[in-house]
Amino acid sequence: MAEHPYRQTLFLPIPLFVAFILLQPSTSWAAEAGGHSLLSGIGISILAATVLAYLATLMRQPLILAYLAAGVIIGPEMGFAWIQDKEEIQTIAEIGLILLLFMIGLELSLKKIKESGTSLIIAGVSQFILCAALGLGFFYLLGFTIRGYCPCEYTILGIKIIGGRYDLLYLAACLALSSTTIVVKLLYEKFEIDTLAGRLTLGVLIFQDLWAIVLLGVQPNLADPQIQVILWSFTKGAFLVVSSLLVSKYVLGAVFRKIAKLPELILVASLGWCFLIAGTAAYLGLSMEMGALIAGIAVSTFPYNLDIIGKIINIRDFFITLFFVALGMKIPNPLVNPGLLGLALVLATFLVATRFLSVFPVLYGLKNGNRVSLLTSINLSQLSEFALVIAVLGRKPDFNHIGPDIMTLIILVFVVTSISSTYMIKYNQGLQKVLSGVVERLGFKPIGAQVAAADEAEPKDIALLGFFRVASAFLNEIEERRPELKDKLVVVDFNPQVYQALSQRQVKVIYGDISNIQTLHHAGLEHVKIAISTITDEILVGTDNLRLISEVRVLAPHAKIIVIAQSDARAQELYAAGADFVLRPNVATANQLLPAVERLLRGEDAILKEEELEKLARREEILK
Repeated sequence: MAEHPYRQTLFLPIPLFVAFILLQPSTSWAAEAGGHSLLSGIGISILAATVLAYLATLMRQPLILAYLAAGVIIGPEMGFAWIQDKEEIQTIAEIGLILLLFMIGLELSLKKIKESGTSLIIAGVSQFILCAALGLGFFYLLGFTIRGYCPCEYTILGIKIIGGRYDLLYLAACLALSSTTIVVKLLYEKFEIDTLAGRLTLGVLIFQDLWAIVLLGVQPNLADPQIQVILWSFTKGAFLVVSSLLVSKYVLGAVFRKIAKLPELILVASLGWCFLIAGTAAYLGLSMEMGALIAGIAVSTFPYNLDIIGKIINIRDFFITLFFVALGMKIPNPLVNPGLLGLALVLATFLVATRFLSVFPVLYGLKNGNRVSLLTSINLSQLSEFALVIAVLGRKPDFNHIGPDIMTLIILVFVVTSISSTYMIKYNQGLQKVLSGVVERLGFKPIGAQVAAADEAEPKDIALLGFFRVASAFLNEIEERRPELKDKLVVVDFNPQVYQALSQRQVKVIYGDISNIQTLHHAGLEHVKIAISTITDEILVGTDNLRLISEVRVLAPHAKIIVIAQSDARAQELYAAGADFVLRPNVATANQLLPAVERLLRGEDAILKEEELEKLARREEILK
């Protein structure tokens, strides 16, 4: 697994912590710095962020929370007031905001959206609309409204709120967005990025980024929400998008090809492009942040895209750290209005509920089953860092759309849901099983429930326990070389797309979790002659190959067992546990690699490539 970029903080905590403590009397130190107060503010902010990031890493919490906490500690509201003027680093922190949106644009793959399936597109479009609509209704009932003046004071659930004109709209829109940073990190660590639920989750997050572009386009015109004004704003936005894409395709592409071998120029040119489009957006009356997002999208299809990301990410991380630290400095003392924390808990609970109400029914209706629909809902149950960006822009003097307490509520909801979702995603499989029982009692039947009885009456000789890349290739080999084995095969898997595709190919398939021994019983495992697991332990959910061996031995004591191992040591352990044959992907790959190397050395590269392309063209695997 790739090392997290902030793991390097593990080697720095002691000296930095000492330096951090020594800076405690820096209220006078910063003042003595005089004209260098900006530099001292940046230094204190980075030191505090590093120490808190290290502690957050130990507690497996999102680093953004650490940066917010650092701002709280060093700021004048609740902390030691080591930085008296919160605006000292605000300007430089806004550079981080622009770079963050530029990076989001770089990673926003329009091609992937175009190639997405129906489930992803419908869920991606509908999730934000449904969540925002639920939010508008719920927050209106609580007492949030649209007002014609700002600031204003009103009461929600007995709590006095200092708000603004558009509190209702901002709360509904911000609470409809989920965190790409948190979700991707946690799913990556759990090897669930490439699962169906993982792909659907990431797809919905991509669509949320597109919705955020719309919000950034509408935001400047809330003060004058006339149709012609909004249309004119979208016209300017469309002009900026089209012109950026055209310049990117016909001018910038040629420039990048010329400088592709000069890393320094790639970095400078990328940043120059980012700030050029951001400045153009500001000139057109749009937000610079929206311009940065468009700039990123315009070059996201370049072959140098990953190289640009790799070069900018460290610069972005520095500035974005300052952005979130500065944001933490603005969090008012909750003791001044202690009811805000309780209200934030109500809003956080509502946010989690809206994910299930907006995502689960849609995915279930599109035949993704209880498991995938619930997992996707669980994965999205947190507030986005993008929501913080939108709220920060809403608090800027140029807009002045929301009051300080609304900003505080949004930050508190982000903190609460970030912590809760860390554990929800970590234990999403167990949580899904509990919730599956609940929704089944409400009438949401799992996929394959209607045909389970018929399936039990058809014993098969070969059982594929789980269906992923290797199993997909194995089925293709059977269809091409030994089609008679197809009628002797039963597959057990909980991917709805796999279930539907195998059913269409007349392969017996049982929808269920192979970690559940009852599922294996319903699949008729006691009748099989060979049981095969081709999924490695890192990807298996709720079980491993060692446990599968023992369960198969209980259900089918005479069956031959084939499992898979990533190392020789694990293979020996599986043989000792009773496996009859252990697949080793590293050995299989090496056996395929050696003949290819020999043929390339003989100058057969053109022939080899043509043969492999012909083989690929003939293959019709379920998992491409």
